[in-house]
Amino acid sequence: MTHLNIQQTLNMIIAVCDRVIESEPLLTEVDRQIGDGDHGIGMSEGMKKAKTALLEKASFETVNEVFKLTGMTMLNSMGGASGVIFGSLFLGGVKNLEPSSTLDASGFRLLLRGALDAVKKRGKAEVGDKTMVDALEPAVLAMEASDTDNLVALLEVASEAAQEGVENSKKYVAKFGKAQYLGERAVGHQDAGATSVSIIFKAMHDYLLSVA
Repeated sequence: MTHLNIQQTLNMIIAVCDRVIESEPLLTEVDRQIGDGDHGIGMSEGMKKAKTALLEKASFETVNEVFKLTGMTMLNSMGGASGVIFGSLFLGGVKNLEPSSTLDASGFRLLLRGALDAVKKRGKAEVGDKTMVDALEPAVLAMEASDTDNLVALLEVASEAAQEGVENSKKYVAKFGKAQYLGERAVGHQDAGATSVSIIFKAMHDYLLSVA
């Protein structure tokens, strides 16, 4: 599989929404260990609203519109830092992407690089700060280092890198959020935002695998 059409792109994002919604208990538990414990609920609610908005619109002219509507809905419905950051995840990449009716490997790389840049600009975080960047940046770098045009293979390396980033986040002392006040006590626990990013990449890969 070398590209997605608009309907497949929409189906992929809906699959992402469903996976995050299903993962609410996991995300809540991960966040409860070193955070406020509300990350799972926030992500689930944001994805429920995004899924509803996508299904209600149904007809899109470009793949760009699918990502834009997802990001705008999350930004407006989640509130707080998570809404801004995860909204930027979907909105940021669209700025780099020429309007298109298909999404190929080059488009995925541009999309996710733009997403990473937007998230880092908004949140001011780097790898090692125990945030979603710990999973997002390794995933994007893995995609950029891969020369494959096969979307399944591309998202597989991204998903694996994101999961490795989640594991690495356990080693870090937090620089942001409630966890920053725990200091060394946060070590040994994975970051909830990074976990969400890993879930998103895994859901995209699983969708692509199912339709390849």
